[in-house]
Amino acid sequence: MLVSYNWLQDYIDLGGVTPEELADKITNSGIEVEHIVYPGEGLKGIVVGKVESCAQHPEAEKLHLCQVNLGTETVQIVCGAPNVAAGQKVPVATVGARIANNVKIKRAKLRGEISNGMICSLDELGFDHNFVPKEYADGIYVFDDEVPVGADALPYLNLDDAILDLDILVNSAHCMNMIGVAYEVGAILDRPIQLKKPVVAESDQLASEKISVSVDAEQMVPYYGARVMNGIKVAPAPRWMQLRLIAAGVRPISNVVDVSNYVMLEYGQPLHTFDFDQFGSNHVLVRFAGDHEEITTLDGQLRKLTDEDLLITNGKKGVAVAGVMGGENTEVSSDTENVLLEAAVFDPISIRKTAARLQLRSDASSRYEKGLDRNRVALAADRAAELLIQYAHATVLKGIVEAGERTVAEHQIMMPWQKINQVLGSEFAREQIVGILERLNFKVNVEGEIMQVSVPARRFDVTIPEDLVEEVGRIYGYNHIPATLPEGTSSHASLTPYQKIRRRVEGLMNGMGLSQAYTYSLTSKESASSYAVSNKGIEPTQVIWPMSEEHAALRQSIVPQLINVAQYHLNRQMPDIKFYEIGKVFLPVKGEARPAEEEHLAGIITGKRTERNWEGDPDTVDFFSVKGIVETLFDSLGVANHITYSPSKREGMHPGQTADILLNGEVIGYIGALHPRVQKNCGLNETFVFEVAIESLLRHGEAAIEYHGLPRFPSTTRDIALVVKRTVAAADLDRVIRENGTPLLKSVQLFDVYEGSHVAADEKSMAFSLVYFDPERTLTDDEVNVVHEKIVSACAEQLGAELRG
Repeated sequence: MLVSYNWLQDYIDLGGVTPEELADKITNSGIEVEHIVYPGEGLKGIVVGKVESCAQHPEAEKLHLCQVNLGTETVQIVCGAPNVAAGQKVPVATVGARIANNVKIKRAKLRGEISNGMICSLDELGFDHNFVPKEYADGIYVFDDEVPVGADALPYLNLDDAILDLDILVNSAHCMNMIGVAYEVGAILDRPIQLKKPVVAESDQLASEKISVSVDAEQMVPYYGARVMNGIKVAPAPRWMQLRLIAAGVRPISNVVDVSNYVMLEYGQPLHTFDFDQFGSNHVLVRFAGDHEEITTLDGQLRKLTDEDLLITNGKKGVAVAGVMGGENTEVSSDTENVLLEAAVFDPISIRKTAARLQLRSDASSRYEKGLDRNRVALAADRAAELLIQYAHATVLKGIVEAGERTVAEHQIMMPWQKINQVLGSEFAREQIVGILERLNFKVNVEGEIMQVSVPARRFDVTIPEDLVEEVGRIYGYNHIPATLPEGTSSHASLTPYQKIRRRVEGLMNGMGLSQAYTYSLTSKESASSYAVSNKGIEPTQVIWPMSEEHAALRQSIVPQLINVAQYHLNRQMPDIKFYEIGKVFLPVKGEARPAEEEHLAGIITGKRTERNWEGDPDTVDFFSVKGIVETLFDSLGVANHITYSPSKREGMHPGQTADILLNGEVIGYIGALHPRVQKNCGLNETFVFEVAIESLLRHGEAAIEYHGLPRFPSTTRDIALVVKRTVAAADLDRVIRENGTPLLKSVQLFDVYEGSHVAADEKSMAFSLVYFDPERTLTDDEVNVVHEKIVSACAEQLGAELRG
């Protein structure tokens, strides 16, 4: 919520309180002021000038020679604006002045003619072009006639203002309007606020003779009111209103539209104006839309509705999506003469669902979503009618045609007044508590120890005694409440076993030289399913209202984001990359709306494995160095004996350098090189990735650590070289050797793989070092030979292995 300091002074005296002090006090009361903007900061030397004459430049078709009266002198200024004309009062940057972006104005010669300054557009004075009124979008700004010549122009452009940006949360929705902020500031400063009740000069003709209102969805529409106004003259809104709308971040359109926006900002009540001549009937019916019913909204888009959406109709067809956006067919235009003004209350949940599904969240819908002051709806309609009479020459028909209850009773809360001290740890006197609540315009009646508080409808967030405790605490100032220690017992907090292991995994990754990354869980629909450990062909979970197309779906793998991280660093001349991330992936469940969440560990490594030094050139990362990182992880968790690897082919991965990781025969991850095509498209060097469903590992638990005494008897080592088909994996040979060497065989280590001469083209030789050992005695050669020959025979029978001669 953008709050104009100057506008706020219409309701409360801010004398002696600077914008910075006010922002600090509001923030301390619980509503954060994110920052303060001074729209005129840096501008100087801008005055009001009057164009005495305007002639064609003799050497340039699109330039004009203007004689401009600055109050103290008349100077010549060359101006290229198409709307400049004699008799206008305009903002002028004099010689030596500073305009937007700290541009200094100097005396210049344009096509042979001297120009002593600049006649300014709003853009040149720092206004956001998106909010500049249409009539001034391509030219200079023109003041009203009553502005004095020679005066400082900044106050007449509202550039002497300060704009406070309030972060309005759900519990502070009562401050989504200027009057609500005025009540809040009045309580904080303990100053009265001045509110004028709208005065509407109505005609004798009854509005009920022109229109009728009925509601078919009474639970969703507790109140609907309509005013009818004739003889409207559509024109630009008054300058002061336009400038206040711009300060609030709203672009002025016309007097009719601007009045409804202005009242929404002032009262917090969204209004909508229909062109009554285009309405199509004399009856307003509010109902649920039919399933697949369509309406073209003001933005020109055809919207398909559901039977959960509220629709404003003329009894037959829709004319507005209730609380969200009006229909194109009843839009107010320059030809509009008669207007139907809507002031209603809609169910917050219904409006939020409709706005989210249609992706049409507006200023109006955001206010309906957070809640409205029911007792202010009719006042807002009257305020709009008052302004339209004054600035659009409207004739207002008598009465508001309505359905539902216009007002609600004030909420009553009863509580012991001492409870406030008990909760806050304070020592407020009863009178002090009553005084703070009355500053908030609450009505308080105390009988003995019980306090009864009447809460006005505008404070729909205050409903229970605890809310009153909060109100007293924040208005008094939490920073003024003395600090006290809570009474009672306390318990020592500690990490769960899962958290302990997870932190150890992080420490292990850091210790192996990988840096931790944090990436978004949201990604594009195209990459959401890429590199998933297990992709069952189910579409990824999509966000109904995404921030952008790049954040439209929940990821099923962390690897795509890590590839983006690697690209980012490589583009900044950092070729050696080692990153990991532990984060959630979201796996769709068939038939369920919500996905299953699973924690994964993923890593990406490319570049040099070691640095160049006196021992030689650096080594580059390869498949086995990355596999070593994963194996070290499994060893640390005590699950290495349950892990196996299997060659696999995965989309986006190198077909010859990719393996699945299996835990007790179930795939829990993979490791491998990115496909050369992917590396080329991403501008990466040879890059390796891994991803593991770490949660299944951590839930698997750690194996108990066993300790053995130092051996008293020697071991025996035998080497064995086996020739097998190239399709036979080393892991299969390792398994057969271990199975047949028990119990004397204690370790197996592959130390050589050979392919080449003296070995057939479709074969390879693998050499293993076998260690035999018995902790109770010294083994004889015969005992070792028996086991060794058993191993050789088993390898020959099961895998077709032959001893290499």
